[in-house]
Amino acid sequence: MLEINSVNNPKIKEIRKLQQKKYRKQENKYIIEGFHLVQEALMNHIQYDFILASQKALNKIEDEFEVDSKKVIVINDVICGHLSSTKTSQEIFMVLPINQPKHYSFDYGKWVVLDNLTDPGNVGTIIRTADAAGFDGVILSKESVDLYNPKVQRSMQGSQFHIQIIQMPILTALSNMQQNGLPIYVSLLDKNAKQLNNCPLVPQLALVIGNEAHGVSEQVIKLADKKIYIPIKGKAESLNAAVAAGIMIYHFS
Repeated sequence: MLEINSVNNPKIKEIRKLQQKKYRKQENKYIIEGFHLVQEALMNHIQYDFILASQKALNKIEDEFEVDSKKVIVINDVICGHLSSTKTSQEIFMVLPINQPKHYSFDYGKWVVLDNLTDPGNVGTIIRTADAAGFDGVILSKESVDLYNPKVQRSMQGSQFHIQIIQMPILTALSNMQQNGLPIYVSLLDKNAKQLNNCPLVPQLALVIGNEAHGVSEQVIKLADKKIYIPIKGKAESLNAAVAAGIMIYHFS
């Protein structure tokens, strides 16, 4: 077990940089914080590099889990505040490797595909909803918000450890899915599309959700096997992306 008491320690400086996308990509690592996320990672036997925690937080986590002392760094309150991406730190963090698959084969299942979604809260919420509804996984386009963004990680609430989440070129993913017989259902704000409540349950699909401002890209629309929409009954122009996704996900679950 290592103890560090200075924010100027090289190890702390390296870990703090993981709050930034370019350093996550460079080091192929990311950071999570808070008891719930660390507990979820440990419960699901996720590989990790280090746990950093105050002694009080470490005692709490060790009451529930057997933790490898060689992977523990005890830190003080000042360092906790320095590392935290929230206003009030829970004084526990975990550094994990980024494990994105190098080969993909979407041969079955129910998937949510996110086309250029940039709001981290929406993306995390959609992933959590897909997990709750029993979907197999979520695909994020390369243009979507970084999966390892701290806000996305917090919004997922541990769902990142339950289902497959892959960030890759969206057209590559959809083409692979179609080749394997998965129909592509694209969500559109278009009354010429099929109303969601008229769409029967199917055993497998790729459900594409588009950017709130611009919708699904034209290239993706061209691949659609079905175009669907949620009718707006009131005067609101549209639904929030995460809310719309939740309605559709549960319809097809």
